[in-house]
Amino acid sequence: MIRTHSRPRAPRLAAAATTATVLLATSLYGATTATADDPSVPPGTEATASAPVELDPNDPDLKLPDGATLAEPKVLDIKQVVEEQSGDERREDTNAEVTFALQAEVLFGKDSAKLGSQAKARIGAIAGEIKNQNATRIRVFGFTDDLGSSAHGDVLSRKRANAVHTVLGQELNDPGVTYEVRGYGEQYPIADNSTEAGRKKNRRVEISFPRTAS
Repeated sequence: MIRTHSRPRAPRLAAAATTATVLLATSLYGATTATADDPSVPPGTEATASAPVELDPNDPDLKLPDGATLAEPKVLDIKQVVEEQSGDERREDTNAEVTFALQAEVLFGKDSAKLGSQAKARIGAIAGEIKNQNATRIRVFGFTDDLGSSAHGDVLSRKRANAVHTVLGQELNDPGVTYEVRGYGEQYPIADNSTEAGRKKNRRVEISFPRTAS
């Protein structure tokens, strides 16, 4: 069964799976949360808050400092994931950020960083979403599987990220947009590298940008 959601999705995305995680936090004096602003951390790999242990307010062992009360629960983040049935493209939405992950096979030939015409069309569609969000800070990160040498994966993933960045720059044609382009090679896998299906998911380019429009 396919579930659909009302949130807008990029062209060509057929919703195959959607997940949402709501993290609730309570504290004595307030809550602090980790942010995704650290440029050294790829999107989707930041530390996230965990749901606290449920407290029984009637438990005699529960002791609060004099005058202290529990803060109201608050929503820290909501994540929605929409993926094509083929797995070629995935979109992740949070309260603060949008991330598109494109598998390398739909963008490049084997061991290549040269984009095909269909790949450019997909990147162009993402550029349209960036315009809709009025985003001016864009991250383009490349990743590979763990086959071959780590050094080769680092170079190839950076070349592929550069290729995607070039097309985005042409499509957006906006001097006010800044880019962060990195190649992480085999770091930060999102699937099991011991299977070809997992390695295929790990060979990807991710494009992320802040959500600045409702």
